[in-house]
Formats: sequence, C-alpha cells, structure tokens
Amino acid sequence: MEPEHQELWEDDDFVYVPEALFHHLPPEYREAAEARKQQGQNVLRIADKDIQGLIKLVNAIPTTSSLSYIFHRLRTTKFELTAEAVMEQEILTTAFIVTYARLFSRGNGASGISRNHIPAHLKFVHDDIMELRNKRYAHNDAHKTKQSGVEVNFDDGGFRVGVRMTLGFHVGGRDEWEEIITFIDAHMHDRLTKILGRLKKKTGYEWSFPVGPTPDWIGSYGS
Repeated sequence: MEPEHQELWEDDDFVYVPEALFHHLPPEYREAAEARKQQGQNVLRIADKDIQGLIKLVNAIPTTSSLSYIFHRLRTTKFELTAEAVMEQEILTTAFIVTYARLFSRGNGASGISRNHIPAHLKFVHDDIMELRNKRYAHNDAHKTKQSGVEVNFDDGGFRVGVRMTLGFHVGGRDEWEEIITFIDAHMHDRLTKILGRLKKKTGYEWSFPVGPTPDWIGSYGS
C-alpha cells in the first residue's frame, strides 16, 4: 500500500490541506473543512454532466494545438523538388491528417466533435480528410492520391523488377484546411464558454478557466 500524501502546499491564494490531515486540525477547523468538503461534493454532483463535458474538452486541447502547429509547419516549410522535401511534406501531411481525425474519435475521452458540427460549406473538406485518414494514412487501402506497381522484365540476363510509385499531396497543405482549423478553434472556445456558463447557472458559483498567451503559430500560417 502506498503511503498517504500528507504534505501541505500553498499558492498565492490558498493553503491546501489533504483530507488525511483533517484529524490533526483543531475541532473548529476540522468541522469547517469537512463542511466545505461536503459542500463541494454536493456541487460536483449537480454539475457532473457538464464537468464530464469539460474533461472531454480539456482532453482535446493538446490535439487542437498540435493541429494548428502542424499546419503552421506545412505552410512555412520551404519546399524544393528533392526527395527530402517530398518526404517532409508527406510526414507533416500524415501528422495533420491523423491528428485531425483524433478530434472526431468516438472512443473514451473523445472530444465530442462530430461531423454535424462542421459548417455545410466545409463538410466536403472534412470528408476528404477522413477518407485520406482511413484509406491512405492509417491503412494501406487504395486511394487516388497514391499509386504503386511492379514491372517485371525478362531477357537473357534474367528478371529485372521495376517499381513505379506516385504520391499526390498539397504542398503546404490544402488551402481550405486553414478555414477548418479556424472553425475548430472557435468551436472549442464557444463550447468552453457555454460549459462554464451552465456550471455557474447550476451551482451559483463562478467557474474560471486558465488562459495563457496565444502561441505564436496560431493564425500565422503564412498563407
């Protein structure tokens, strides 16, 4: 059995006392701490559904940040007609497609975004990305952007095998990807605002969310 965490810690506003230390407090402080704990538990029960939605949203934040950064790299990486440059575009495109698809996963901890949330004029872009993910980047199924074949030539010297391969991709990413990223960022912010508003209405308490500086690459895609 692991030992109980029994250390006090504090920040600029509060001193945090682990529940395991409650019995060391003077009776009046212990009763106040236990009452506040019960109050918090009651509030959390009322707000459980929205808190679960908040957890899903928070789980998706690193994915949305990664998606923006990958697209920034696609837009700003210099392209030359060399094998290395082609492979870099292919790697970045793979990362973009797979990361985007993760936002629409239906597994546990999924972000909760569905195709229905996508604006009508961007649904064809979403469908194209998901098809690329399913047929080219997550599996080796047939897709119009990737073709390969083998040629076998025979003469007196024996058999010679030749490989033919073509890869198609948008250098710097597809233009419409920028708009769909912008939509996803706005959609996530709108969901967060609505969840915090419902939590305030249900519990009677203010709910704040940490906000840091916007990363340099957000919105600076070089298009």
